Amino acid sequence: MMSVTTMAAERARIAESCRRLAGAGLVIGTAGNVSVRVGELVAITATGAAFEGLTEDQVTVVNLRGDVVDGDLAPTSELELHLGLYRNCNAGAIVHTHAPMAVAVGSVIDEIPCVHYSMLSLGGSVRVAPYATFGTQQLADNVHAALADRSAALMANHGAINYASDLDHAVESALLLEWACTAYWRAAAIGKPRALTPEDQAAVIAAVIERRYGTTQSIEAEEVR
Repeated sequence: MMSVTTMAAERARIAESCRRLAGAGLVIGTAGNVSVRVGELVAITATGAAFEGLTEDQVTVVNLRGDVVDGDLAPTSELELHLGLYRNCNAGAIVHTHAPMAVAVGSVIDEIPCVHYSMLSLGGSVRVAPYATFGTQQLADNVHAALADRSAALMANHGAINYASDLDHAVESALLLEWACTAYWRAAAIGKPRALTPEDQAAVIAAVIERRYGTTQSIEAEEVR
């Protein structure tokens, strides 16, 4: 088992990421939670911790049963939401926010269509999990279902959630999800947004693989190809 001592770096990185999310406007006050899994341990934000000035001592370490193994503060009320995803998905980090555009869009529609190819990194269209009271098993179940074959979902009248292999990618995905909600909202204000067809999406995936899209490449390497 990974020792608690080695979670110190993860706790510090979670605190830094929380402050970044607050600075980007995705979280106000205590409205959200972030976690990282390392082996059989999970570092997760404490309940009532304000993101704007969150520090590493406001990050608690639990095992996959939810037992606190280090830290003086109780973990977030959404603990089971995180632990359920770690048990069932290949997740290394999870970010849950009450980002304003995600809340707005998730209060109106049941799914955001894939209106931009960048959404393919989230799995394509983004489903909205039915509403349930925060901290309940029903909410966790609803969100887990909405995340089937996806890495991001909205939570009706609540917020957004996404996971990734590591914390940096999870934070970037949270920012992308809020951007996608904003793009959809602006398009819907003009008319009915066009969604990429399955053929369009397949072509994008093929192009990403062929061109190594999203990675820096030297001119020499490109000439060789």
